[in-house]
Amino acid sequence: MGTPRRYARRMGSDLGTLPPSFTRRCPAPITPTGRRGLERLFTQPGRALVALDFDGVLAPIVDDPEQARAHPDAVPALARLAPRLGTIAVITGRPAAVAVEYGGFAGVPDLDGLVVLGAYGAETWDAADGEVLAPPPHPSVAAVREELPAELAGVPGTEGVHIEDKGGAVAVHTRRADRPAAVLARLREPMARLAERHGLVVEPGRMVLELRPPGMDKGRALTALALRTGATSVVYVGDDLGDLAAFSAVDALRGEGVGGLLVCSGSEEVGELADRSDLVVDGPEGVVALLEALAAPLDAPDDRPTNP
Repeated sequence: MGTPRRYARRMGSDLGTLPPSFTRRCPAPITPTGRRGLERLFTQPGRALVALDFDGVLAPIVDDPEQARAHPDAVPALARLAPRLGTIAVITGRPAAVAVEYGGFAGVPDLDGLVVLGAYGAETWDAADGEVLAPPPHPSVAAVREELPAELAGVPGTEGVHIEDKGGAVAVHTRRADRPAAVLARLREPMARLAERHGLVVEPGRMVLELRPPGMDKGRALTALALRTGATSVVYVGDDLGDLAAFSAVDALRGEGVGGLLVCSGSEEVGELADRSDLVVDGPEGVVALLEALAAPLDAPDDRPTNP
């Protein structure tokens, strides 16, 4: 596994007490706090929480969001790691049921403890029973859905822009436009006005603006899950601006004595997330390598650090 060139930073030979079976498979975290968080996971795996975004982390980013599927090695890597840790979760802006379908998470041996928090944590799917708990639809989402085509028609260059109906939210994707970044910039203000008019918020992402109900984000979802599970270490893997709230949540948990590791599934599109990360890996392929690296020392107890 490689890392994007701009992020290929290492701490020389100072790998602390990280297990060799990890560092042979994955770069070491570049920060002392990240290394301490990782060491905590290895010394207390039964109270560790590993949470990941779906798109751009477990699944490659594609032009058509309905064609997104998990990397072919992602589910096997999750299934290898899950029985060795306290909790593994997917936290995504997608509806929970859609993430489960596109990820292929249902009915997988050794993933019976997986939790999928969809709609930024407003929805919950638990592999133990296969049920989705979701709030009733926000009435303003339907109104925004009806008004969006006319709003887009008033903005030049929006040919190729795709509207994704996410049930509890609406997403506007510019990746298929002729100039995706320029169109995204032009849409920010009108989408903000539309959302404000209907009491919604705009969640920016990689060539996407999502209009969704307020009151929940990935940070709140991650914090609630960490507290509920009694996690003593939290690893979060994200790839875009929607994951910044989860990064902030891990920072806050560190202040409470919880070990934390922030991982960016590398992209040149979102430098801000990479700059805040303890470790950057090379997209979903790098995430798979990270998951395998986390599992390796847990398969060989003699290879784990012994300090708490």
